[in-house]
Amino acid sequence: MTAPATMTRIGLISDTHNLVRPEALLHLQGCDAIIHAGDICEPAVLDALRQIAPVTAVRGNNDMGEWARAIPTHATLTVQQVKILVVHDQADLDVDPRRDGIKVVVTGHSHKPLIDERDGVLYVNPGSAGPRRFKLPVSAGLLEVDGAGVTASLHDLLA
Repeated sequence: MTAPATMTRIGLISDTHNLVRPEALLHLQGCDAIIHAGDICEPAVLDALRQIAPVTAVRGNNDMGEWARAIPTHATLTVQQVKILVVHDQADLDVDPRRDGIKVVVTGHSHKPLIDERDGVLYVNPGSAGPRRFKLPVSAGLLEVDGAGVTASLHDLLA
C-alpha cells in the first residue's frame, strides 16, 4: 500500500508595491512555499516573506534598480507533479502552457483577482496585496497541490 501524497500549500501574492500587510503575512502562515508575481518594489518585501517560507518571485514592471535585475521575469517550478509558470503580466506569456506541460500560470499586474481554467491550464492572479487601487479588493491566493491535482482559491485580505 502506498502512502498518500501530502498536500503542499503555496501562498500566492502579487503587486505588494512595498507594502507588507500584516493580513497578508497571516494569510501566508503555514504555507510550504510562496510565489510573488511581481511589483515587489523593495527587497525587504521578499525578506519578510522568506521568514515564512521559501519564495519564488518574478520581476514586475515597477521593480527597478540593481536588486531587481537579479530577479527573473519568468519562473517555472514543479510542485509534486504540477508544473507552475510565474510571469508578472499575462501579456508577457511567451509559451504555450498546455503544450509545455504547464498546469498552472500565476500572474499579477492587473490587480484583479482571477481564477480561470482554459484548455486544462489553471490561470491564477491573486490580485494586489499592496495599496488599494480603485475599488479592487486587496487580496492574495492559495494553491493546494496534491500529487497531480491542484486547486486555487482567492482571499480578500481586508474582509
